[in-house]
Amino acid sequence: MATVEGNANINLDHPIYGIEEPKDVRELIRNGQWDSYTKALSMGFTQANLVVLPREDAYDFLLFCQRNQKPCPVIEVTEVGSVEPVYSAPGADLRTDLPRYRVFRDGEIVDEPTDIREYWRDDLVTFLLGCSMTFEGALMDAGIPIRAIEQGVGTCDFVTSIECRPAGKFHGPMVVSMRPMTPKQAVRATQVTTRFSATHGAPVHIGDPLAIGITDINNPTFGGGVDIYDGEVPVFWACGITPQTMAQASKVKFMITHKPGHMFITDLRDAEVAVL
Repeated sequence: MATVEGNANINLDHPIYGIEEPKDVRELIRNGQWDSYTKALSMGFTQANLVVLPREDAYDFLLFCQRNQKPCPVIEVTEVGSVEPVYSAPGADLRTDLPRYRVFRDGEIVDEPTDIREYWRDDLVTFLLGCSMTFEGALMDAGIPIRAIEQGVGTCDFVTSIECRPAGKFHGPMVVSMRPMTPKQAVRATQVTTRFSATHGAPVHIGDPLAIGITDINNPTFGGGVDIYDGEVPVFWACGITPQTMAQASKVKFMITHKPGHMFITDLRDAEVAVL
């Protein structure tokens, strides 16, 4: 990734953080009243990454997801041309219900709109992929701090040297999200998140960032850095931003995603996507 993404502060005092029902949050987003990060919104409900592709590319991408289930766990795939995720959020509109999108042409970002109605076509297929924000509530319930929430950072993600398994025309490096914690907390975090296989599951790496190609732990590719205190280690989970690095590496002709940290909030409860 050529540039470091900008990062906005999370203001937990904003009234939107007191709204529990995802449909009410989505309505505010649809009406243009929220275009920022979704971290800590509607806690307890599953958030999802978005990938929209033409039908002609949908099979290759589904195969890519099947071969790379850690970064790309599939929650739902829509019917061709449908804007409604009938399984995870009946009545929602995937063209309008995310705070901000990304439009790729020939592997380059050409727009970051707040809705994609002008880009919508009848041949498009939408994939909703699991997001690690889903298990953050479970981590906090287990007494494990989420530094990004504490410090008001929307996302802290890195492109790695881990290459995904290619599928058809698609290939590229894995992206990871990072959360610092003590070694004891890292063991507990692994136990907690292993249940959430539909939202990335257990960490892919703990410890030395250089081992996975990260040269500066203080400067993430996406979002803002978070403090790592004495006695803590960085813990890395596979991340659903991976399709965006794939789009750039593969020079994808046309694809729409979410802007990092600006997720789709489903009606599914986190417990529904965990292996209990």
